[in-house]
Amino acid sequence: MRKVALTSLAGTSIEWYDFFLYGTAAAVVFPKAFFPQDLPAMVLLIISFSTFAVGFIARPVGGLIFGHFGDRIGRKHTLVVALMMMGTATTLIGLLPTYATIGVAAPLLLVLLRFIQGLAIGGQWGGAMLLVTESAPADKRGWYGAYAQAGAPVGVILANLAFIGVSMNMSDEAFMAWGWRLPFIASIALIMVSLYVQLRLEDTEAFKALQATRASGDQAVQITRSPVIEALRRYPRRIGLAAGAFLSVQVTFYILIAFAVAYGLNSPTVDLTRDQMLTAVLIASAVMVPTQFYFSGLSDRVGRKKIYRAGALLTGLWGFALFPMIDTGSLLLITMGITLGLVFVGMQYGPQAAYFTELFSTEVRYSGASLGYQIGAILGGALAPTIAVLLWNELGIMFVSVYILIAALLTLGSLWALEETGGRAL
Repeated sequence: MRKVALTSLAGTSIEWYDFFLYGTAAAVVFPKAFFPQDLPAMVLLIISFSTFAVGFIARPVGGLIFGHFGDRIGRKHTLVVALMMMGTATTLIGLLPTYATIGVAAPLLLVLLRFIQGLAIGGQWGGAMLLVTESAPADKRGWYGAYAQAGAPVGVILANLAFIGVSMNMSDEAFMAWGWRLPFIASIALIMVSLYVQLRLEDTEAFKALQATRASGDQAVQITRSPVIEALRRYPRRIGLAAGAFLSVQVTFYILIAFAVAYGLNSPTVDLTRDQMLTAVLIASAVMVPTQFYFSGLSDRVGRKKIYRAGALLTGLWGFALFPMIDTGSLLLITMGITLGLVFVGMQYGPQAAYFTELFSTEVRYSGASLGYQIGAILGGALAPTIAVLLWNELGIMFVSVYILIAALLTLGSLWALEETGGRAL
């Protein structure tokens, strides 16, 4: 179980590293590298964050494709393909010529590779999450599910460390010219992880039991149509509510790790460097990891909904404290503001793996959980940094806090309509 959990953590960490690397680069590098420089800085930032959103548009498509095969041929094999796709796409971004070199082809190729990243992350989450939760004991499913979920903050840490490490060891000119490419090329390591999963891990006990039951001719678990279509037929309400339950996590998370960096670098009241802002996000993400494990383990004892609901409520309220703390210009207060925001997000995201696993039956679980997760991702996270920039630019930073609150209220409403699942047999 430890080997499965740690392998899942390693795979998801590097996978999310690749995905978040793009978000950091979209805030600090891509506006200058891949777009014409005769546009205002704010417009370039909005365009760059819009390409960031392309990965989210692709995520439900990846969830559909990988969900189909994950429920048909197994969790392990689909996870391997997703990891290979992400490693290849991210490495190619690191090798991509800039706008100054190949003109409009540069942003077009960037968008294509970002789309492939989205497909991969759309398939990866379901595979990695089920590899752990379907193998875990029922009374520790929340705790072990946190290994798959911890990949997100660990990925943020790795992405920010990569950028900080590279930029601290070279001039700004060298970093913008070629140094930013090194963290992307390093993601070739993900291909090595995928090979390890393929060669050293078995599929989950729940899926192997399902295969055995199917082979025995039991008609109750036979699916003649696509598992995705079957999941939509059986669980349309649960899929929709699962997506709604994910909104607070997605909106707030991407505002904290992407928009907050851009806000800190462009706000007239804040005089901090790029590395200082990235360090604040890095520290906050490091605190989020043990938070997720603690609250995921707690969900095994008191239930998923109580923890998830408390996190959503605190997240919605914290949005109104976050930006005044950033406006102080104090690195300590900025770090505290982002850290507490990610702690409250972790209260929701940690137990989510076990919660989404328990909402669906084994024969359509990959499809159902992935659809709920990825629909929530595109509705909540795809345009969160872009919407935040527009709200800030047109109405003022207070309306970004209102945006966070609205997402939290939608999540609370979805949770109210969903049942408690803690400890449910798979």
